[in-house]
Amino acid sequence: MTAGRRPLSVYRAGTVPYGDGLALQADLVARRRSGEIPDTLVLLEHPHVITLGSSSDRAHVLLAEEEREARGVELHEVGRGGDVTYHGPGQLVAYPIIDLKPDRKDLHAYLRDLEEVMIRVATSFGVVARRREGLTGAWTDRGKLAAIGVRVSSQWIASHGAALNVSSDLGFFDAIVPCGLQGESVTSLEHELGAPVALEKVAGTLAGRFAEVFECDIVVA
Repeated sequence: MTAGRRPLSVYRAGTVPYGDGLALQADLVARRRSGEIPDTLVLLEHPHVITLGSSSDRAHVLLAEEEREARGVELHEVGRGGDVTYHGPGQLVAYPIIDLKPDRKDLHAYLRDLEEVMIRVATSFGVVARRREGLTGAWTDRGKLAAIGVRVSSQWIASHGAALNVSSDLGFFDAIVPCGLQGESVTSLEHELGAPVALEKVAGTLAGRFAEVFECDIVVA
């Protein structure tokens, strides 16, 4: 451990149904609040699911219930910020369960830091990504590469996080208005590069970039 840096436990959970992912986060938040565990970065994939954040407009879900169910897409209302998002195979979801006290008690700064992580991951694979003024996430010239939506408790424990499209089937995004942005395209690392990208390799890179931006040291769980 580097002096003055906090430990970060990285948990690669594999493919986790969305409801189970919510339960996992709730458990980790309680354990982080009590000091039982250090800051923890959960990396996983979800089966096909549409999630509705606290500022969602139901009209941004474009599939009728019957069609959504026929395509095997679940629907969940969740306690994070943001509008409608889609998660599915080939998308790397990062849930940082971290204590923002004492020096990161700034929600906007936290969101910008998560964007920086996504931008650095893209750069590591030769993809140029950037922020967009007034919006949250990471974009390339072809579309939105990463979506971000977080929840921060009254005790400043953060949960939820970011979703990076690695090898996602981009056709599933036609089920929603992504993050409520009409007419916006969605992209992935694989789409940008025109070649397969191993999600496990991206997961390792993301953990490293997260540790850089948040100035922590990865420890073995």
